[in-house]
Amino acid sequence: MSGTRSRLYWAFYDWANSAFATTVIAGFFPLFLKQYWAADVPATQSTLYLGNTVAAASITVMFLAPVLGAIADRSGGRKRYLGFFMLIGVLATASLYLVPQGGWPWALLAYLFGVLGFFAANVFYDSLIVDVANEGKENGGGSTDRLSALGYALGYLGGGILFAVNVAMTLKPALFGLESAAQAVRISFLSVALWWLLFSLPLLLGVKEKRQGEQVSFFRAIRPGFRQLRDTFAEIRQYRAVFLFLIAYWLYIDGVDTIIHMAVDFGAALGFSSEALITALLLTQFVGFPAAIAFGYLGERWGTVRGIFLALLVYMGVTLWGYWLEAEWQFYVMAGIIGLVQGGVQSLSRAYYARIIPADKAAEFFGFYNMMGKFAAVLGPLLVAWTAGLTGDSRLAILSLLILFVSGAVMLVIATRNSVTQ
Repeated sequence: MSGTRSRLYWAFYDWANSAFATTVIAGFFPLFLKQYWAADVPATQSTLYLGNTVAAASITVMFLAPVLGAIADRSGGRKRYLGFFMLIGVLATASLYLVPQGGWPWALLAYLFGVLGFFAANVFYDSLIVDVANEGKENGGGSTDRLSALGYALGYLGGGILFAVNVAMTLKPALFGLESAAQAVRISFLSVALWWLLFSLPLLLGVKEKRQGEQVSFFRAIRPGFRQLRDTFAEIRQYRAVFLFLIAYWLYIDGVDTIIHMAVDFGAALGFSSEALITALLLTQFVGFPAAIAFGYLGERWGTVRGIFLALLVYMGVTLWGYWLEAEWQFYVMAGIIGLVQGGVQSLSRAYYARIIPADKAAEFFGFYNMMGKFAAVLGPLLVAWTAGLTGDSRLAILSLLILFVSGAVMLVIATRNSVTQ
């Protein structure tokens, strides 16, 4: 029973932090930045500021993630570091409530630290899947595929529930005793911070972390951590299947993350209403809940790699369809289809990677895994932006993502041929 409880406690962190990903990153912050904090700033300028902030956070975590992972493996404090970066994200999110109208520099600064805390904490959260999955197997629990899928499924459900409440608050503020939609959005940021903090407690208090070898303090682990990082670059290349999979993952998750971050902008460019865009986001969340669980069973029964390939084929089809998208109802259908596979490709990728890496270096290797994901979050939007800028066609810009999905699928074939774990 303890193994089952640990798996649930671990997965609940996805429920906790997905509120930030949904309400803040994908939903309210970009809109509120333009309409409230930077209302007097030209739209193109505020978009530039936001893009630079996201890129700065992503690049910072990209370089920090492997080092943090190496330090955590040596100091044995993955939960401690997860809690530290979670608190940074929580406090930064809560501080958005205090930013006054017109205070876009402070809003962007708070958002920067929120994104940093969110991404950095995920390095340690992802690495803990190895300990929790092994404990579950020792106690008769299910597979890594199902555990990873459970996390993403709870994330879609938890993030979707709070997002739905936040949307209701902004649409009917008087019903909640609020003066305006602006006040509702500011309180929504507070609700995300509290949600993130509260639902992180099960993992921090209830999940056991396995200690590997001699443990040292954080500061004594810094220099060896950098040295270990250097050695890991060389070591990952010795694990040929891991090295090739990281390249494949970097390519196709680039496309996935770009769709997540650019979907609202793409719909807005086509003239769709903000209500339609928010509704589509909610649809993706709630479709993603059962779909992520289904993909966990699919990976277990049909094969993890085959499940990833299925998701990539769907993304290729969605990208092609996006070129001819015309009506809002088509945008809803596309959102539903994306919800079917978004959590699946993420959860199965994490599960597959967890099985092919050495367990005693999980945090360090997951540092590289997260680094590739964050690097994708920089290059994907740039590919779309440059294509749009050179051609003046936002539809063609979305179509350019086919390059990432196709090349990622090809590299995945090469990677799996070099792996004994299927």
